[in-house]
Amino acid sequence: MRTARPTLSSLGDVAQLWLLMGLAAVMLWPIYQSSAYVVLAVVAVALGTLVALAGALFRWRAWLVGVVTVAVFALVGVPLAVPGKAIAGVLPSVDGLVELFAGVALGWKQLLTITLPVGDYQALLVPALVLLLTATVVAGSIALRARYGEFAVIPPVLVFLVGIAFGPSTATAPIPLGIGILVAGVGWISWWRWRRRRAATRGRERDAAGAGFRLGVEARTLIGGVLVFAVAAFGSLVTGIVLQPNGDRQVLRTAIVQPFEPRDHTSPLAGFRRYLRDDRVDEVMMRVTGLPSGARIRIATLDSYDGVVYAVGSASVDSASGVFVRMPSRVDQTASGTDAVKVDVELEGYSGVWVPTVGMLEDIDFRGADGARLEDGFAFNGTSGTAVELDGVGAGDRYRLDAVLPRPVALEGLGSAVPGAADVPRTADPPEELTTTLDGWVQGIQGAGAQLVAAIDHLRTEGYISHGLSPDEPASRSGHSLDRIAELFDGSQMIGDAEQYAVAASLIATRLGFPSRVVVGFAPESAGADATTVVRGGDITAWIEVATAGAGWVAVDPVPPVRPIPEEEPEDPTPISRPESIVPPPADRPDPRDEQVDPDTAADDPVVPDTTLEVLLQVARVVGVGTLALLIALSPFLVVIGAKLRRRHLRRTAPAAIERIRGGWDEFADLVVDRGIAPPPAATRAELAAAVGTLPSRVLAAVVDRAVFAPDPPSEADADRVWTAVGELRHSLDASRTRRERIRALVSLRSLGGGAVRQLLRRPRSSA
Repeated sequence: MRTARPTLSSLGDVAQLWLLMGLAAVMLWPIYQSSAYVVLAVVAVALGTLVALAGALFRWRAWLVGVVTVAVFALVGVPLAVPGKAIAGVLPSVDGLVELFAGVALGWKQLLTITLPVGDYQALLVPALVLLLTATVVAGSIALRARYGEFAVIPPVLVFLVGIAFGPSTATAPIPLGIGILVAGVGWISWWRWRRRRAATRGRERDAAGAGFRLGVEARTLIGGVLVFAVAAFGSLVTGIVLQPNGDRQVLRTAIVQPFEPRDHTSPLAGFRRYLRDDRVDEVMMRVTGLPSGARIRIATLDSYDGVVYAVGSASVDSASGVFVRMPSRVDQTASGTDAVKVDVELEGYSGVWVPTVGMLEDIDFRGADGARLEDGFAFNGTSGTAVELDGVGAGDRYRLDAVLPRPVALEGLGSAVPGAADVPRTADPPEELTTTLDGWVQGIQGAGAQLVAAIDHLRTEGYISHGLSPDEPASRSGHSLDRIAELFDGSQMIGDAEQYAVAASLIATRLGFPSRVVVGFAPESAGADATTVVRGGDITAWIEVATAGAGWVAVDPVPPVRPIPEEEPEDPTPISRPESIVPPPADRPDPRDEQVDPDTAADDPVVPDTTLEVLLQVARVVGVGTLALLIALSPFLVVIGAKLRRRHLRRTAPAAIERIRGGWDEFADLVVDRGIAPPPAATRAELAAAVGTLPSRVLAAVVDRAVFAPDPPSEADADRVWTAVGELRHSLDASRTRRERIRALVSLRSLGGGAVRQLLRRPRSSA
């Protein structure tokens, strides 16, 4: 460190330092985009400069500079970074100091799990204050006190890089900012190198006769500096023109694990009929004030279909609809709709992680005693318009929605529509029964839009509604797997409810070229814009949204109207002639005389020893002893194998189908663990399947989740199919392994940890 105090020449250092810090602070602007950030940046750089000047003037040690910096941070941090907790807007409070210092450790990850810009939301300005204040103090101290002042360029460059890493995935003015920081950095280094050379030549200048030498040195230095600036600027400009950086880039927020994983929660469509049971169909789910006429309430948008469950997409399967981030500021949705509405929602019977919304959400304001908690756990996906609460919402929760209603498009208006280019996950292929029926519906019709209109019309006119929950309703199996959709189109009558018709319509739209997704929500009869609408369980429904080239996502209701279902005429049974059963005659008994002893044989005749038999007995004795020794040596492994076989038997022969399904999943989980695949601690079924990394394992996880959380008990056939899938997965897991690895997995103790052995040795209780 230099011992000299700062002089007037230090003002040039401070000016250049401010230029570097200003460019670095600009890189943080896309994260905040708030006037509060501008004030924070100016004050932080100014105070950091004062601390660095004071340290150089009074020759403070490094630890004292650090203490003063922390004191300044505590004094001004609350009014600058946590303004909502400041007393009279200028003094720190105890709660504000707690959030301030907590934000030093936690604010960084929160910045990556929240939608941008964040403004002055909660304590998210704390990372910016830490960066700018610390970087200014460090850079200023190096510039004013260090022997090699060139290193003062490092802190501003680090702030610049942090702004890129924590910023949005879309770059903002990359070429001007990149050239600016490069030129300013090269200028700073050149300035210090020129000062050092000038100090070195002063001694020689005294011995040189005349000013010509001094003029030549300064001229060469000036020309060199100009050339350095020119080369840096020209190189940056050419690089930017040739490489042409695109708008998107990979930053930390695109790689970090988001706070909400949709696959950890049951699909809302899987629990569709639980709202229609006798105990819930008339139950008040919520009360909504200000709901416009014809508007629907969205629970969740589903775009990921694996042939078993239609679910909210997941970032793990490259679905943008699966990325949920916190929403700190208002989202402008005016380009997506027409009428702005304000809706008040008060929940009663409804509960879950999915937050009911209306239209395209712009802002949400939680009310009541739990408002702050709900606000902290709220996350939103702008791609699908789905909102979630990490801790869940329930009875008594209240909030106000600011939303924009999408432009209404009638079904007939889609006749000339062209499929859009929205990106949705690839869904399972539709069953043959659906494709055959669809081909008949659209035969002779030209244009994807006209074909879609015709197919939806056929669904509405030929389909009948039955939930299959009461004895007077025709049978209608719940679920929306491919076999259920095939059943919808396979019979003489299409019978189902919104769960099946929405999935069928989505598969139809996808086959016709339209990106599509299913929406689950409520469709109550609105009481008027100024009145309160009572939403009951029977208002549950589902519809689809299709992406068009002109109008974007358009809502389409494929559900047929409720009308009487005609009785199906029984088919005349075809008599089947059965062949006569031919009982084979009993086997002939052997003649007893054949077993009689030869009368010529005498008891006194000596028995000739059979040497062959003796050899065989000796061999058998040796083999038996060897086998016994081998069994004793292998007994520990045989006990493990026997315990696993008994465990498998108990699981597969459980008295209830749901227990066998759970047992099948547990068997698969044990197979995975025994083969050395380490899932995350306390992993869900979806996480375990993701650790395995195969599509059949994900399908099995979805099937088991559906069976466990479905309102209706699963059938015996469902349990058998689960165990069949487990057997197939076992073979697939062993296919790529050597014989030694398979044997090691067979005798592995990983799945027999804790008290598992004792549980396996117990006899199953009777179902009585």
